[in-house]
Amino acid sequence: MSYKAEYIWIDGTSPTAKLRSKTKILADGAEPPTWGFDGSSTNQAEGHASDCVLKPVASYPDPIRGGDDILVLCEVWNVDDTPHVSNTRAALRPVAEQFASQEPIFGIEQEYTFFKGSRPLGFPESGGFPAPQGGYYCGVGADEIYGRDVVEAHLENCLKAGLGISGINAEVMPGQWEFQVGPLAPLDVSDQLWIARWLLYRTAEDFGVSATLDPKPVKGDWNGAGAHTNFSTKAMREGYDAIVAACESMGKDGKPLEHVKNYGADVEDRLTGAHETAPWDQYSYGVSNRGASVRIPWQVERDKKGYIEDRRPNANCDPYVVTRLITDTVCTELGDAGLV
Repeated sequence: MSYKAEYIWIDGTSPTAKLRSKTKILADGAEPPTWGFDGSSTNQAEGHASDCVLKPVASYPDPIRGGDDILVLCEVWNVDDTPHVSNTRAALRPVAEQFASQEPIFGIEQEYTFFKGSRPLGFPESGGFPAPQGGYYCGVGADEIYGRDVVEAHLENCLKAGLGISGINAEVMPGQWEFQVGPLAPLDVSDQLWIARWLLYRTAEDFGVSATLDPKPVKGDWNGAGAHTNFSTKAMREGYDAIVAACESMGKDGKPLEHVKNYGADVEDRLTGAHETAPWDQYSYGVSNRGASVRIPWQVERDKKGYIEDRRPNANCDPYVVTRLITDTVCTELGDAGLV
C-alpha cells in the first residue's frame, strides 16, 4: 500500500517567485523524506551543478486527491546543507524565534484576479471594458460576479487541507477576489498562504481559468491587488500605547522604503495614492483610513487595543519577507520602549 505526497516549493524566478510541485509515491506509514530536483529548470542552479534539495517543513491533507494523500511544503537547500538564496523562509525562522515571547500574529488578505485567456474574467471578450467599479465589491448576481464557482471550490479545498482560512469576498474589480489566512504566527501564516496560493492555481485549472497575483492587472481607473497584512503582538492586544508605537516604528529610520521595496514587485504601480492606497514613497498611518500606509481600525481606537493593518504589501509579495520585516521592526521597537 502507498500514498501520494505532492512536494511543493518556491522557485527562484525573479522578481516574483513561482510555485513548483511534483509527486512522490511513499509506502504507507513512511514520512516524507528529503528529496531533490533540477534547479537549472527553476532558476535556482546552473546546469553544471543543477541539484537542489527539498526539505519538508509542513504537510497538509491533499483535498484534490483525497484519501491519505498529502501536500508537503518544502524549503529549498543547497547540497552543502545551507539554505538556498531563494529560501526566504530560512531568514524568517530566527526572527520568529527571537520574538516568540511577544506572541506576534498575522492575518493576511490575499487579493487575486481571475483571467480567461488574456482578459480578466468578466471583461467583454470582444474588447472594451465592463461597467465602472462600484457594484462588484461583495456583490451578488451574474451581472456583477464572475468566478464564484472557482472561489467556492478553492475555499472548500483550503478547509479540507486544514488551512486557517478565515473568509472570502468579491473585490472591487470584476473577476477580482480575496481570501484571508490567519490569525496565525509568522511561520504558520506564511506557510499556509503559500499552500492556499498553490491550491488556488490548482483549483482554477479544473475550471479552465487562471489566477494572477499581478498587483495592477488592468491599468487605468481600476483597483490593484494587494495583500493587506494585519498584525498584533500580545502588548498590542492589551493596550493602545503599543498600537501607536507599532505604527510609529514603521515610519522611522528608513523603514518605510526598506519595507516597501520588499513588499512585492511593481509596488509603485499599485501604491499611487489613488484606489485606496497611500503613495509608495510617503509613510502615514491613521484611524479608519484606507488611504494611509497603515490603518488603525476604528474599533481598535475605541477599545484601546487590538491590531493594525499594513496596506502596502502587494498581492505578489513573499509573506516570509513581509512577516519578517514587520515582526523585526515592531517587536524591536516595543522591546526598546519597554512595552512588552
